[in-house]
Amino acid sequence: MIWLLAALLLVAIGAAGLTMRRSRDRELERKRAELEPVKKLAYEDITALGMELQDLDEDLTGRELDKGARADYQRALDAYESAKFAGDYMTKPEEVTNVTKILDDGRYAIACVRARVAGDPLPTRRPACFFDPRHGMAVEDVPYAPPGGVERDVPACALDAERVKAGADPDSRMVMVGSQRVPYWQGGRTYAPYASGYFGAVGPMEWMFMGMLFGGGFDGLGEGLGELAGGIGEGLGNIGEGIGDLFGGFDF
Repeated sequence: MIWLLAALLLVAIGAAGLTMRRSRDRELERKRAELEPVKKLAYEDITALGMELQDLDEDLTGRELDKGARADYQRALDAYESAKFAGDYMTKPEEVTNVTKILDDGRYAIACVRARVAGDPLPTRRPACFFDPRHGMAVEDVPYAPPGGVERDVPACALDAERVKAGADPDSRMVMVGSQRVPYWQGGRTYAPYASGYFGAVGPMEWMFMGMLFGGGFDGLGEGLGELAGGIGEGLGNIGEGIGDLFGGFDF
């Protein structure tokens, strides 16, 4: 009888391990599926910064840069290379925060170069345009209410600020969710880290994204992990109940 109990125990341990491995594999597959669109988004933003650097290079042709302008220009070039490196080595969606933070630093460096060349004071560091961070630093905050949402002030570039004030739709950063194109802030919790790199430095983002927090927001991440843990626990509980019923059938 001892050998039978040992065999049943091994079966139970193996079943529990299999359940956990399957849950882990499903989670890894979900992460891979989420990574692909976020990585694509990051590469598009990196390309946009590269184009800005090309435009800057053309505008600076024939100009003599002072020490400060050369340093800021080098910072912008370094940011572009660092962003490419970070993008190439992304393994999970959360790491896009590193990419967008670097890109935001690079755009500010470009703005500093342009200010120095024009003889203007260095620009005050402001968050990126809420509607599309590729538009660069915001120039003002404008009241904006998403469809069905509550109005709040958001940072906007000059063109988007003009559109919003005129009652027109801003030029929002769109992403694919299934077969639909939606603004990135409605794309699900996968895109929350993308925004964090651009806006995390200005403080808690809830004030800006409240009511449209990535299709359920940051809470959705904890909720998903809770469901995963609950599923594993339930599976192990079912295994335990089955083993208990089996042992109950024996007369010791």
